[in-house]
Amino acid sequence: MILEIHPENPSPRKIKQVVGILEKGGVIIYPTDTVYGIGCDIFNQKAVDKVCRIRKINPAKANLTFICSDISQLAAYAKQIDNTIFKLLKRNLPGPFTFILNANNSVPKLFKNRKKTIGIRIPDHPIPLAIINELDRPILSLSLKSDDEILEYVSEPWEIYEDFQHEVNLVIDGGTGSNVPSTIVDCTSGEVEIIREGKGELV
Repeated sequence: MILEIHPENPSPRKIKQVVGILEKGGVIIYPTDTVYGIGCDIFNQKAVDKVCRIRKINPAKANLTFICSDISQLAAYAKQIDNTIFKLLKRNLPGPFTFILNANNSVPKLFKNRKKTIGIRIPDHPIPLAIINELDRPILSLSLKSDDEILEYVSEPWEIYEDFQHEVNLVIDGGTGSNVPSTIVDCTSGEVEIIREGKGELV
């Protein structure tokens, strides 16, 4: 199923439809302020397993990321954040960044890799934020990779639907996406280290 949602003014009725799918353990593909993402409710283990299978990753080794609606929700899943890191988050979120933080016990076990860290995003995009606000908890966020040798990420919703219609429950058409992923920033040691340059510049 493909569902067109206005990228700047998402229809509340359509957002409720998306959330209904997530609450039943569905897997969705959705736009962000960087590339399209694939995800599900972080508390539905079967759905998380399915997303990891689709993306061919091992959750025990991978740095899984989820999307939060705001910094207060983010703080509920991270170990104590010191003042310097908190100010960094405040300055740069919402935005095209994935911050790797130390996970606390609120994070589902499946998400904690051996380092017990978690990637957290707050994208500057109305659709995923509306979904999370309606669902009232975060959703998994894995970048949608392409098999194309030239383009690493798929950015056209109709192409995404053709490729993934038999693997996911819903593809959201929120317009053409970017093909530049988020910048990944590791904050787990107290020092700030950029481990992947992507969209956006830290301030």
